[in-house]
Amino acid sequence: MRLRSTLAIYAAIAFVFAALAPMAGGQTTSSLQVMPDGQRPPDSRLGELQTLNGHFPFEVPATKEEWLARADQLRNTILVATGLSPMPARTPLNAVIHGRLQRDGFTVERVYFESLPGHFVTGLLFRPDGASKNLGNPVDGKHAAVLCPHGHGGRMQRFSDAQIEKEIAAGAERFVQSGQTPKLARCAQLARMGCVTFMFDMLGYGDSQQISQDTVHKHAALRPEDQRPADGSLPTSWPLFSMDAELRLQTVMGLQTWNAIRALDFLASLADVDPERLGVTGGSGGGTQTILLGAIDPRVKVSFPNGMVSTSMQGGCYCENCSLLRVEAGNVELAALMAPRPMACTAANDWTKDMLDDGYPELQQLYELFGQTENVECADMLRFPHNYNYVSRSVMYPWMNGHLGLGIDTPIVEDDFAVITDADGAVWNVQHPQPTQVGVSHEQAVCEWMDEQAAAGLQAWWPNSADQVADYQARLGQAWRTILSLPMSSTEDLNASHVETRGDVLAFDGVNVTSGLLLNSRRDSAVPFASLRASTHDSSNASQRHVLVWLRDGGKQSLEQMSSDERKFVKQWISFGGELIVPDLFGQGELACDGNTADRQRVIADPRPFAAFTFGYNRTWMADQVADALDLLAYCSQQDAKSVSILGTGAAAPVALAAAALTEEEVAKAAVMLDGFRFIHADSYASPSFVPGAVKYGDVESLMVLAAPRALLIRDTESIEGRANQMYALTGRAENLQRLKPADDQLPVKELIEFVTSPTK
Repeated sequence: MRLRSTLAIYAAIAFVFAALAPMAGGQTTSSLQVMPDGQRPPDSRLGELQTLNGHFPFEVPATKEEWLARADQLRNTILVATGLSPMPARTPLNAVIHGRLQRDGFTVERVYFESLPGHFVTGLLFRPDGASKNLGNPVDGKHAAVLCPHGHGGRMQRFSDAQIEKEIAAGAERFVQSGQTPKLARCAQLARMGCVTFMFDMLGYGDSQQISQDTVHKHAALRPEDQRPADGSLPTSWPLFSMDAELRLQTVMGLQTWNAIRALDFLASLADVDPERLGVTGGSGGGTQTILLGAIDPRVKVSFPNGMVSTSMQGGCYCENCSLLRVEAGNVELAALMAPRPMACTAANDWTKDMLDDGYPELQQLYELFGQTENVECADMLRFPHNYNYVSRSVMYPWMNGHLGLGIDTPIVEDDFAVITDADGAVWNVQHPQPTQVGVSHEQAVCEWMDEQAAAGLQAWWPNSADQVADYQARLGQAWRTILSLPMSSTEDLNASHVETRGDVLAFDGVNVTSGLLLNSRRDSAVPFASLRASTHDSSNASQRHVLVWLRDGGKQSLEQMSSDERKFVKQWISFGGELIVPDLFGQGELACDGNTADRQRVIADPRPFAAFTFGYNRTWMADQVADALDLLAYCSQQDAKSVSILGTGAAAPVALAAAALTEEEVAKAAVMLDGFRFIHADSYASPSFVPGAVKYGDVESLMVLAAPRALLIRDTESIEGRANQMYALTGRAENLQRLKPADDQLPVKELIEFVTSPTK
């Protein structure tokens, strides 16, 4: 439904905000200031950044349909964040199984395979033996199977004699021998229950030493190889943790998630495994892997992520974090992606201790939407600290028994077994030598493979005809919306407030200025703006009005210091009958934020140099600005204007390009003064232009591709030939892509006025 003119809407709305935060230090008073002196806009983003130790409540949608839409978005976020969209090729595993070890009721074999060429996953394979072969309801010799990511400490983690005595005294373990290796104990018992069970090494643990434990889990400082060349050139190869890896979403968490997918591939490929009966259970960091695998891999029929389903601490290690993953999400909601498949966990005296009151009730509420509350459980283990001990395992066994259809008589009691020594569990030996490619060179090889896979996958998306363009733009656009963490909003969430007509405060003869706030109730944002119109503007004839949203350095306050060329452009645009709207994007003007400067965006106070500790939980500065721009375009498009266009200059130019590329509104034209900007030039995750994954998904050229076929004027220091030209040709609007080369830093008034006032094709 069309709304009345912007001015009429402004006049009809009046909101009063109380207890507003004080303005940031150094904020100067402007004639365009919206808020009273000493007050700031009611924008939640001006508060503290979220950290992994924050609170992550799960808000359950009202209907199953709403949840399914949210679940699709979350799964896409996981895949993008972990670098798995597009999904890499499943190359041959070349699996080797050797060195069988006999124990009562099960066997243990050493395994290694290639999750990607040259990168080896190692682990131990437990199989039912003797009478156990007949358990678990095997069909034609095929057994249910359980994948066990082990968590921090490694699969061979062993209690000392003194430690196991304390564990037994506390009731946490039952036996001295098997209890000393509690991670192996669950594999042994599952095998005795008739399950083929595989525990694979997390990166840096056990026999997975191509990337060291110190690198993966204790990356306290940037290595020389992580940093760009001193001459400012771009590297041709890079390791994990480097800026070039971050810009391509190449992380240890992503690699570990890929290893888990391939480990499930390995299990499902075994002749004695029923691929329709696969479960996953891991503890602590292995619980994180269990959550992610259950979320993205439908082959997982039952899940038991222990020790990490929590609304509190989300995982403190590098291997449990990657940029984008938990922006407005948390582990409980990610674990909920198993629904309605069976998923259980425990609440212990650690960061999961509040789960019984904060998290589990919401999971029950979600499963109720499916009518399957029996498929979710959270067991009370508050008497124990962080663990996957005998008592916790005794909850997991019947869960797997029931939901994998094992048919084992209950109660299921874990039995002891003879010690499995470190030598027994060693995968590499003389006959099976460990890989020689290790360290930085191996990381570089992994990143190169990931880069090649991404390029091949994105090329496979590319349309070959005009009728494939919409699908391509939808897929690529979804990727960009994900790396910008753009929220799901609608025009119903938007409203204007604090609107005030200020007259000719900018000393333009015949120009009136109106200021106000654009509110988004869903984002809890408040964007100040200034609107410039001719003083002779007839609000009753708004349908003849052309609106231009100008994103510029300094926001609306910068209008008070315009150059002569800028004033000339504004005068000509308003004389044409246009309205000019200039906002304070997040970080500008009244939305200036402590920690954000012209050359640095704010990051959390963590000495570890890792982007994900900030941007795994918070939007980047540019992402917030793009969301602001999209709100402005959406609001303006709902008014009775004849057309809405966007102009981006200075550091705001890429924001305007992204908004033009991703808006769902009828934006007529976009003029962007890129002037050499590229996302790849970000040299630190604190750089204002840092956007995780921006290089992977094609940098600024892919945004130009997404803008097609709308009229786009690009000023740049170098011509981008290729994809953008091809896309505009495919849409039959090659003439709508126009280019300028900057002769100087001045605004190209003549070309801009000609572009924005010419008829739209």
